[in-house]
Amino acid sequence: MQLCEVFLSLGEEGFSHLLKTVSMGRLRTYQLFDRLKVRAHLGKLNSEALRKAAPRLWARLQAGEHELAQDLAQAILVCHLEMIREALDLLGIPNEDGFFSKDIDASSYLTDGWQRRVWDALKGKYAEIPLRFYINHLAWELGDASAVFEP
Repeated sequence: MQLCEVFLSLGEEGFSHLLKTVSMGRLRTYQLFDRLKVRAHLGKLNSEALRKAAPRLWARLQAGEHELAQDLAQAILVCHLEMIREALDLLGIPNEDGFFSKDIDASSYLTDGWQRRVWDALKGKYAEIPLRFYINHLAWELGDASAVFEP
């Protein structure tokens, strides 16, 4: 599974919803602001410009622009670190405020049904679109994804 597929599985409306959750302050804090601005081909990056760019960005994801998908994913995920920390803690994956070592062997943590367990535990506490996106992103990132998880 490719990261573009994770975005596409949410539908265009779900994708637009995710873009609305992006915080410009968080992008600056994690030094992602300029990178996203350039990757998204935006002369000015703010919440309104990102929202208006959603149809163009969606078309680029449909065309399979993997670098765009990665930068968008980072921008979205830094805005949901509380949810990420909770999901990783639930799975027992060692992390520092939602970030884990890139060379981690997650096979012992991602046991059968892990996606459903995370979904069931967190779906009432966090918005469903970002939660679904993160579950699929985690599977993609840790190489455990053969298909998109859809609850």
